[in-house]
Amino acid sequence: MRSISDTIAHLRDLAASANLTGQQSVPLMSIDDFGPNPGALRGYLHIPHDLPAHAPLVVVLHGCTQTAASYDHGSGWSTLADRFGFALLFPEQQRANNPNLCFNWFSPEDTRRGGGEVESIREMVVAAVGRYELDPVFVTGLSAGGAMTSAMLACHPEIFAGGAIIAGLPFGTAHSVPEALERMRGHGHDRASLSDRVRAAAAHRGSWPTVSIWHGTADTTVNPINAGLIVDQWRGLHRAGEPDIRERIDGRSRRAWHDRAGRVVIEEYMVTGMGHGTPLAADGNEACGVPGPHMLGAGISSTYRIAAAWGIVPAVAPSRPVNTAATVPQRQAPARSSGFDPTTTINDALRAAGLMKP
Repeated sequence: MRSISDTIAHLRDLAASANLTGQQSVPLMSIDDFGPNPGALRGYLHIPHDLPAHAPLVVVLHGCTQTAASYDHGSGWSTLADRFGFALLFPEQQRANNPNLCFNWFSPEDTRRGGGEVESIREMVVAAVGRYELDPVFVTGLSAGGAMTSAMLACHPEIFAGGAIIAGLPFGTAHSVPEALERMRGHGHDRASLSDRVRAAAAHRGSWPTVSIWHGTADTTVNPINAGLIVDQWRGLHRAGEPDIRERIDGRSRRAWHDRAGRVVIEEYMVTGMGHGTPLAADGNEACGVPGPHMLGAGISSTYRIAAAWGIVPAVAPSRPVNTAATVPQRQAPARSSGFDPTTTINDALRAAGLMKP
């Protein structure tokens, strides 16, 4: 039998998950005719109804073992896009390319300008931007998707206004699977060449994208040292020194760096005690997404905060509108088998508290 504290915690988690699940799930539209596809990737779009021209586009890159749809469901990007009016592009890995569905962020063939998976993603972006008149463009991803975000920012800085790397790695530090595993553990990085690797990826003379970095301090899959290395890679490009801001937001550590014009060009969130995954908020006006594998309830919504850093949602989340449809009686759907029976759990709690006879 569960202890009363375990039962209450389980009920709280279930309620939060049920509340978030009610905000999802949005079908994605396949994009097949986007042009050359040297990386053999799939692509999906989410275009909110009545989206105006020149709305922003966010490119979202899933992590290993995930799909475009599962990462969208977990992270809540479509919920946010529908609420505030921007488009989404979801490149998706195929098992024929990587048996674990990881983007091949460590492969030189897939992470160079004009080739491999980087080029496939660029072709998808160009097609979506042209078809729906979208601007500006941003990119984000988790884990292998975060490392591929680093590659997209390095290889095509002229396309992206900003990027967000969640539990990822800096660009250009691994060139094989063994090296990738070492870098994930935090070993073998050449700190001195970090910024030069990005400069060498593209002949870029314009301004560099802004970068938001998120990592859990208890991540045992991608060592948190990688977050600091990403900061160092982009500090060199933005010519930023020590952080201008050190603060706590919802109990999480945030550092930020401004450029000479006063614009925040780098920010880093370190989520104390969190493992490997995307940080989610279970409640509040910023809440979106659904907890699950590598989608972690952390008391802060990385999805919302990233979008706010890019200026595509309000800096302070407005109150949610009242869902009047919830007051209309509806036929209940059959309960899904999840291994958790709410009635049994509640009865267990009452028995543990001495409020029900065994």
